[in-house]
Amino acid sequence: MSPSHSLPTRVRAGLSIWRPTLFYLGQTETHVFALSIAASVLLSFFPFLIVIESLCRYTLRLPGAVAAINLALMDYFPAEIGSFIARNLSNAVEHSGPTQIISVLLLLFTANGVFEPLEVSLNRVWGVAENRSYIKNQILSLGLIFFCGFLVLGSIVLTANDQQLARELLRVQSVPIWVTWLFFKLAAIPITVFVLFFLYWALPNRRIPARPLILVSLIVGLALELLRYLFLLLGPFLIAKLAREYGPFQYSVAILLLSFLSAMVVLAGAEWSARRVE
Repeated sequence: MSPSHSLPTRVRAGLSIWRPTLFYLGQTETHVFALSIAASVLLSFFPFLIVIESLCRYTLRLPGAVAAINLALMDYFPAEIGSFIARNLSNAVEHSGPTQIISVLLLLFTANGVFEPLEVSLNRVWGVAENRSYIKNQILSLGLIFFCGFLVLGSIVLTANDQQLARELLRVQSVPIWVTWLFFKLAAIPITVFVLFFLYWALPNRRIPARPLILVSLIVGLALELLRYLFLLLGPFLIAKLAREYGPFQYSVAILLLSFLSAMVVLAGAEWSARRVE
């Protein structure tokens, strides 16, 4: 068969695989779940950052780790949003001083709210009729936020240590920004994939086979990275438009939009993996 005849066949095969997922993403219920997840991210994001930066600044005393957090914010968001978050994060941590254990627990309890709507949406994808009770969900969510926080903190500390190692090897006082960015990416992308795998596996209220989740976690992780670059590319136009329509809420709306699209990608991956298992 010639390539010209095989191409439509491949296209039809690809559409047949992804058509149910596209139909799922077009459902109103999916949009409600994604918006709920995005709103929870908006409420959880800053308290989580306060805990992480406070630990790096006052407990671990790693200025390089604080710089790595700022680098991550500038890398993940358009320049204006990244600078805004980094500046206000630094002010919030300096104003509150060393974070006490109780404060850390309260902030992490606030940050774990994202897992409640995510569990409900994943249960629906996997055909689970009964959700966990609120208490069980909060216990699991608190464990997950500690787990994710440990991974993020490890990634940041690893980046800071790599900076120190690079300075010693190159015998320079400061490391070029692209070297720091490379170290950050080498740690961040695998951690993102691992977190996705763990959420897909642990959150649904039923036993989920692990093997099919490996591929989907990798695909979704790469898709989220592509989405981030698209968001960075459209950032100046988007911020200008949101500034006209939302005024002082422009950055909050931008984070909400990015979180909504990211949630749609995560839910699409869950639907695809559940359909493959069935």
